[in-house]
Amino acid sequence: MPESAFEFIVLGSGTSAGVPAIGCDCATCCSDDPRDVRTRTSAAACFTDSSGRERVLLLDTSPDLRQQVLREGIRRCDGIFYTHHHVDHLFGLDEVRRFNAVMKEPIPIHAESRSMEHVRRVHPHIFESERNANPSFVATLLPHLLQPGDPVEFHGLKITPFRVDHGRLPILGFRLDHLETPPVDSILPLAWCTDASSIPPESLGLLDGVRTLFLDMLRHRHHPTHMTVDQAVAMASEIGAGETWFIHMAHEISHAEVDASLPEGMRLAWDGLRLGAGPRK
Repeated sequence: MPESAFEFIVLGSGTSAGVPAIGCDCATCCSDDPRDVRTRTSAAACFTDSSGRERVLLLDTSPDLRQQVLREGIRRCDGIFYTHHHVDHLFGLDEVRRFNAVMKEPIPIHAESRSMEHVRRVHPHIFESERNANPSFVATLLPHLLQPGDPVEFHGLKITPFRVDHGRLPILGFRLDHLETPPVDSILPLAWCTDASSIPPESLGLLDGVRTLFLDMLRHRHHPTHMTVDQAVAMASEIGAGETWFIHMAHEISHAEVDASLPEGMRLAWDGLRLGAGPRK
């Protein structure tokens, strides 16, 4: 896979309420900086496989998925990998039926068993469509179960799920690697760690050699299920990626203010950030 063919897009960089938050008049919610407008956190990896075919991998399906993919011009979906089943990471799943219609193919979805159970429970109209009162336009999905530490081959990428602690809820992060040796200037290996209050020691070993890290950073004040600014910076320093981008930020985070305060090699992500192919927006 030539590096020029791989691009990683931050579809959303915000917390579960999004930014601006409904009914809020704080400085960030009223900001005219477009980087302070944050839809719910998710991402897309877009690349060309060895046969020359375009591929798109989604990490989660936020409630803002339709808005996100229209904004970024994404026209297909070859697979979805879920970090966990919370509303802000799952409830855009119904939108992928349009990809089915365009591609005329089913879409594989990947999640660990706990999350897959929730996906099925919340979307019976998809997984038990024979029980719908009327014939319905629903997604066609192929479920696959994930185990932390067991990599999945995906059209020339190796995707390794690893354990992340979201408070008391164990969820998944993902490491993306080339199956072959990556170019010297590649953004891969890349790790995606959203909704993290901590990363257990056994997972830190799976992050060795990561060149690009995306890591949870909610706000300055303590939160039981997310990292604070200081905790995220400390964790990023421990992991030691070549480049770290922080995600899942609440309206307490002003982009210009906090971004300017971060150590070298660490930055705040924003909706529409593109890495890997062509100039950054």
